[in-house]
Amino acid sequence: MTLQEVAQFVEGEIVFGAERAQECVEYGFASDLMSDVLTQKCSNFLLITGLANIQTIRTAEMSDAQYILFARNKKATPEMLKLAGDNDMVIIQSPFSMFRTAGILYAAGLKPVY
Repeated sequence: MTLQEVAQFVEGEIVFGAERAQECVEYGFASDLMSDVLTQKCSNFLLITGLANIQTIRTAEMSDAQYILFARNKKATPEMLKLAGDNDMVIIQSPFSMFRTAGILYAAGLKPVY
């Protein structure tokens, strides 16, 4: 599914990287535990998290995750957006809980990484 579709399904907004809205993502992974994110071997996955801090961006960078969705109405700070830009990432924000967000996207066809 496209990133634009992801944002629409979860009533979210692409707050950074909107020019990449037509790119497709195939897999999703939901976690607030960044050590779990580091174990992912999948490429082309959407990281769904409620942990909105600079370490989330750094962890995504180390995991080659280009797409991050912040759930629970969490907002990316200007510092986070700058680092995301430096790493060519897309940031989406949604007001929904992580459980609801992951469920909607799974039902819409986003595959789990395992």
